[in-house]
Amino acid sequence: MSSRDLILNRVRRALGGPGGAPAAYDMDIDRGYRRQHGERTVEETVDLLAENLTDYRAIVHRTEAGELPHLLMRLLAERWPDTVLVPPGLPAGWMSAVGAPLVHDRAETTAAELDRCGAVVTGCAVAVAETGTIVLDGSPDQGRRRITLIPDHHICVVRVPDQVVSSVPQALERLDPARPLTWISGPSATSDIELDRVEGVHGPRVLQVVLVSGE
Repeated sequence: MSSRDLILNRVRRALGGPGGAPAAYDMDIDRGYRRQHGERTVEETVDLLAENLTDYRAIVHRTEAGELPHLLMRLLAERWPDTVLVPPGLPAGWMSAVGAPLVHDRAETTAAELDRCGAVVTGCAVAVAETGTIVLDGSPDQGRRRITLIPDHHICVVRVPDQVVSSVPQALERLDPARPLTWISGPSATSDIELDRVEGVHGPRVLQVVLVSGE
């Protein structure tokens, strides 16, 4: 049997065609994926995440929980946004030192209103070290997907080490596939046919990731 026939037969079984659907996909399809590449300590995993985030042109900061409000204040003050957008469940203490007016996202908030916000601060669901990816799942500390796509500056707070995993398979184990998942590897960027890179076309031009310990 050719590889083509093998794949088509699996598709037919999955659709309930000739031969019927498999009794259990775990039995019918090999799920023995490699869960990570090599063994790492927690510190090495966090270092790899920071390295890969930087490689994708995200700006990485490290801090302790007690210093987080002052770091957020400094990062926002460097760019002086008129307003800062925050999701409804962002921990109140995070923004306690920020001087810019806060805009709390609501269901009735329009895209034009979001576009007037210079920055957005969110948490995350999980961060993947091997790919330098942060994942948002729409939880209260992250909000709706569009609030991280419209403002030009996104600051994402990652709790270390609780929210950091080595690989994509480990991240998938933590995520609910029914939730609106957004996978982010660096600031929004695209290239034309001559490979001229343009940032900020489909999302934030600036992505800053804060790795916070002791949360």
